[in-house]
Amino acid sequence: MAKAIIMKNFKKIIPLALAVTLSASSFTMIAKADSSKVVTLGTNLSADQKKSMYEYFGTSEDKVDTIEVTNEDERKYMEGIASEAQIGHKTFSCSYVEPTTSGGIQVKVANLTYVTSSMIASTLSTSGVENCNVVAASPIEVSGTGALTGIMMAYESASGEKLDEGKKEAATEELVATGELADDVGQDKATELMNGVKEDVIEDGIKDKDDIEDKVEEKANDVGVNLTDEQKDKIVSLMEKISQYDYDVKSLQQTLNNLEGKSEGFFSKIASSIKGLFGGSSDNAGGIISQTKDDILGSDVVSNSTLDDIKDKVKNADTEGWWDKIVNYVKELTK
Repeated sequence: MAKAIIMKNFKKIIPLALAVTLSASSFTMIAKADSSKVVTLGTNLSADQKKSMYEYFGTSEDKVDTIEVTNEDERKYMEGIASEAQIGHKTFSCSYVEPTTSGGIQVKVANLTYVTSSMIASTLSTSGVENCNVVAASPIEVSGTGALTGIMMAYESASGEKLDEGKKEAATEELVATGELADDVGQDKATELMNGVKEDVIEDGIKDKDDIEDKVEEKANDVGVNLTDEQKDKIVSLMEKISQYDYDVKSLQQTLNNLEGKSEGFFSKIASSIKGLFGGSSDNAGGIISQTKDDILGSDVVSNSTLDDIKDKVKNADTEGWWDKIVNYVKELTK
């Protein structure tokens, strides 16, 4: 009898739960009403290359504000952090930025060989950005180390919000440090390690150097990474800087949960993935990210996005895991 009642209630709750989560997902990445969309273009692009980037972004010069980013702009944050080889002397990286009201930070990259969408999303959260959609790309393959500078410039222009200079420098340092670590341990492990340490340092308010060092060693062990003393010291120094600043923990966790595929927001992610990644409205699923035209950059363009990461994690979820999440979700609703 009890089992029948539970199943009866279960059947009633599931449609309601899905309706609620589908409705919620439609607000996940809605653009801010008082913001604009901004494109940044590397100053060393040719006129034809600049035109191709507008086409790739799925927009045109008359529909967005445009900022030209120079090598001097990139050096403002990267000099003393990145090597001369990483900084270079020309700027080709471009970006398209759309501030949003919720959903964390979603990123797509194309033709960037040194940085991934996850790396940029995580470092943007360090800069103080909480919610936005970003496309970072180049008409030719480049490292992408300077892309973060243009994105932060675009976000400030689009949102009207001035980011803290110290946070922006920390974000740049994090991007370079993650990239250098990725050369040794791989991009996924490097990003997972940095994100794990950063989240705990911010969430738990860890400021003592020895405590941060313990946390770095703990997370490195969890990820299965053997750090050199130099690598460990660099991460500890970075986290000491980050620990000085105040962050909205919930917003930070939203972005990091997106990247890590954690269970929080599970139904919302499924709804967003189904609607956006399998034929839904582009307006509600990634905004500008879903409007890009990859063929503009050629058939061999290398790209990845945080939305693809979510889709892959949903598709690869095991059956038992899905059922447990559904049961637990229903239990919470019926308390």
